[in-house]
Amino acid sequence: MRCALGIAALPAMLLAGCTPAKLAEGRVRSALMDAGLSQPNAACMADRMTDRLTLGQLRKLQALQAPKRSIADYVMTVRRVGDRELIEVTVGSALLCATGLAPERKPG
Repeated sequence: MRCALGIAALPAMLLAGCTPAKLAEGRVRSALMDAGLSQPNAACMADRMTDRLTLGQLRKLQALQAPKRSIADYVMTVRRVGDRELIEVTVGSALLCATGLAPERKPG
């Protein structure tokens, strides 16, 4: 029954602008924060990553929880996953977000 409800709700969510990737953004942001990143960096990176990665790749990130750490430490951890595209998107997002060069990080 839940599956049928989820499938039935999908067209309404898509019409409302809620793509599956955007629905995952909050979970990715939470996973990044659980992995030790600051809220501003996690929010910026989640926005960029959910637009560029598959749901399967995003699930891989959920497994990377750890005590608070720097973005550099997080990138090193992601490298161990062994997914080239995941690594490239994570590194690019981390650099752009940490330096404030990502449009997602700029105020207003």
